[in-house]
Amino acid sequence: MDNVVDRTLPQVVVFDCDGVLVDAVSSWKTLHDAYGTDNSVNLNRFIRGEISDMEFMRSDIAMWKEVSNPIHRDEVFRAYSGAKLMKGARELVNALKEAGVFVAIVSAGVDVFVSSIASLLKVDDWIANGFVFDDDGYLTDEGVCRLHATGKGQIIENLLAMHGFDASGCVSVGDSEMDLSMQVEGSRFIGFNPSRESSWEAFTAAEVPIIVEKDLFLLYPYLGLNPSGEGN
Repeated sequence: MDNVVDRTLPQVVVFDCDGVLVDAVSSWKTLHDAYGTDNSVNLNRFIRGEISDMEFMRSDIAMWKEVSNPIHRDEVFRAYSGAKLMKGARELVNALKEAGVFVAIVSAGVDVFVSSIASLLKVDDWIANGFVFDDDGYLTDEGVCRLHATGKGQIIENLLAMHGFDASGCVSVGDSEMDLSMQVEGSRFIGFNPSRESSWEAFTAAEVPIIVEKDLFLLYPYLGLNPSGEGN
């Protein structure tokens, strides 16, 4: 899009994880790929608001357990072994942190995966949904809903209040129409690598900047960073 680029260095940048910091559509879909299952019907129902986050997570887990039961925590970790960071992810987070910017991840993805990405990139804070394992490390039938995929704004408002940031100094980056909830009043949002046609349409309707390529280096001008990674 030909939006005017705001080159102001923000106080805080909040990233979605799947499809933004990681070159994978969804950490939930990664597990479906691993078990040869497909929950696209319920995904569309979820996007339309017909089922809740918890119902969607339970349906995912039930599908995997039909293929392999029980499922140990180690199996879940192994499913993510081939995941790769998005191009420029490490460099961008480092550049932001060196410029004094607070970096967080707010994801509706799987916590065991998101936590590893948060640790790898050394972000300042993170939150994600995930699983419940029993005392022996086996996956139960329940998920953990720490945030609603369409309600990330409340998490971000809490984050801003906790650290004394103003919304005007916040930029969020997401790849889905559900991520538009990250744009709390007064803040900025950037659409990155839209995951579906519906995401592209939603970003266009919201008149937010859209980065089409899988390249986080293209975010630098929108975050007040020079190509060298230094703040303007």
